[in-house]
Amino acid sequence: MNKVEICGVNTARLPVLKPDETDRLLALAHGGDAAAREELINGNLRLVLSVIQRFMNRGEYADDLFQVGCIGLMKAIDNFDTSLGLRFSTYGVPMIIGEVRRYLRDNSAIRVTRSMRDTAYRALQAREKLRAENQSEPTVEQVAAAIGVPREEVVFALDSIADPVSLYEPVYSESGESISVVDQVRDTKNTDEHWLEQIALGDAIGSLGDRERHILALRFYYGKTQTEVAGEVGISQAQVSRLEKNAIKKIKKEL
Repeated sequence: MNKVEICGVNTARLPVLKPDETDRLLALAHGGDAAAREELINGNLRLVLSVIQRFMNRGEYADDLFQVGCIGLMKAIDNFDTSLGLRFSTYGVPMIIGEVRRYLRDNSAIRVTRSMRDTAYRALQAREKLRAENQSEPTVEQVAAAIGVPREEVVFALDSIADPVSLYEPVYSESGESISVVDQVRDTKNTDEHWLEQIALGDAIGSLGDRERHILALRFYYGKTQTEVAGEVGISQAQVSRLEKNAIKKIKKEL
């Protein structure tokens, strides 16, 4: 009654392998036993299912994530080094997570160049390696030195593959009231007052004559002197000065 199927697989009946059985099958699979590899894949599908649970809120189909996770599982099986004495899940889970994340990044609505993604992946791998070696979080400078690229490129690359966050994503909630990302973002440039000033200024300039608007554009947009404006318009410098002052006076009055 509570059966859940993904890609035609009944996830309620997925088998679970014991560690010693997993080791035995891994040895057989690496020796070319296709049946052992198939059994190993089926016995670790619960691992894939547990991993994709954390990615279920991205708007992706569970079937797609499950298939991508299975690819990561097969890569883990084929590349796992049994001589290290580690549990397979210790190696398999990061491989599955990496495959799912790669799929989500490559299929994101935000397009990132291949070279930028490659730099980001190299930076992530270097960061994981440095973290394991030093037992501490590496700095951006250390990651950049490890992969041989400038610090700025590492920062840009890692930012480019970061998952986008909705402005209405809750970041804090208490007593039924939640604070969203948009509540924490402040734009000191594009405020309502700034927009109103721009609209009012546009209306005020629109009330001027063509010659007055042209003179103001030459003076304050193109940065020309009154003498240069006079030569271009064909009037004296004194006339330019008088027209400029009258235009500014009209604008101030309108505002």
